[in-house]
Amino acid sequence: MKLPQLGEGAPPGGYAGAAGWRAVTRVLRSRVADLATVFLPADCRLCGSPLLSPGPVGVCDTCIASVSSDASSNDACTRCGDHLGMESARFAAALGVTECTACRLAPPAFARAVAASNYDNQTRELLHLLKFAGQRRVAEHVLGSRLAAAMLQLQSVAASDLLVVPVPLFAARQRERGFNQAELLAASALRTLRRSAPSWQLTLRTDILIRIKDTRALYYLDPSQRRRNLAGAFQASADLKGREVLLIDDIMTTGATARACASVLLRAGAAKVWVATAAKAQPPATQSFAAHESAEVALWTAPARTRVLEPDIGRQRSF
Repeated sequence: MKLPQLGEGAPPGGYAGAAGWRAVTRVLRSRVADLATVFLPADCRLCGSPLLSPGPVGVCDTCIASVSSDASSNDACTRCGDHLGMESARFAAALGVTECTACRLAPPAFARAVAASNYDNQTRELLHLLKFAGQRRVAEHVLGSRLAAAMLQLQSVAASDLLVVPVPLFAARQRERGFNQAELLAASALRTLRRSAPSWQLTLRTDILIRIKDTRALYYLDPSQRRRNLAGAFQASADLKGREVLLIDDIMTTGATARACASVLLRAGAAKVWVATAAKAQPPATQSFAAHESAEVALWTAPARTRVLEPDIGRQRSF
């Protein structure tokens, strides 16, 4: 590294005073960081193994590769994406239907939901890094491209000109976090799709949907509590007459948020609402079935409330 001659009390290159010295300090600090990486390699944020070639998100290639790249399944509801389970799949096949019982009895406001991956261990940890540790590069370098691939599943059925609307955070919560993870994921996915599907006209709009109610954290609530919690939480700020909307969120669990947002968008005049998320959490009973499906074991489980494992609030604030 070549260090130029210092002048009258200031670093070289035309920078004077404190600003100049800060520039030199940044250069030296980056060199020290490079040496530290060589002699003291960082560890993967997920599995803890040493990173031989640290990437932009601090996660090893093995962990990134282990994130499932597709949440679709032949035994999944074609509306919400929930796995049907063995008995429900046989019942649906006998009737010639492709939607789960919940979607048939109470059709959601959205036309179809797709997800980039299942809400497994690695995906959950990556989303926690994004949401609670402020690692925005997780959206930019890992999850965004996977979300783009999921969105492509809708290209053949959705309009050629879509408004892409991230699920908003309440204003105070977004100020506290510093960003909206759904917006970061949407922006990253659109950058990928502008290269891979340039003919698809996708316009990111963060002003159409507003969260006017500071709702409780949903992962503590059962499905009925989620619906009550989200009642009146969103408001549309534009006339969407005849437009199709693609709603973006980080995770879909029971679909309560997607249903609430889609209902508001339809009341504002949207022709259809599609949903794409970075992850899809499956109901516990279908998770048990999926785990034993390859062994052809008929596992009978009692209905359980769907809950998503999230870190304790105290832990969230400690990042």
